Amino acid sequence: MNRADLQIDPPYRDVFEGLLSFSSFKVAEETIRRLEILRQKYHSLSDKKGMNYCRQVAALGRRRAELIGRNNRVSLQKRMQKQEIATWFKIWIETPDIFWDWLELRKKTEEFTALLEFENIRTQKSGDRYASGNKTP
Repeated sequence: MNRADLQIDPPYRDVFEGLLSFSSFKVAEETIRRLEILRQKYHSLSDKKGMNYCRQVAALGRRRAELIGRNNRVSLQKRMQKQEIATWFKIWIETPDIFWDWLELRKKTEEFTALLEFENIRTQKSGDRYASGNKTP
């Protein structure tokens, strides 16, 4: 995570450094899982600042995924994948308590199955400069 994108104070900085990644559906899901664990931890401690950082990191992920999803230089399949991941971040930000139930239902849809098939094909190919979701390829 680029520090210019999001200003996080110590000691939170070390916790969130390197957390944001969405190179694949699996990696995006793991990122959201880690954010949820942190959110629950901060919630149990009544740490509003920590909870807010969780939301900010997810919002940054959403913005980055949306940017890639609109980039016409990126393949259609990759744009669709990033648009889907942006939706994941959006739903987690808005309704974290139901996100996992929603995601399990989403994964059972034909639309998602098709996206996953595209991702698997892309994974087999090399040289996808926008795969990581990071700002710098």
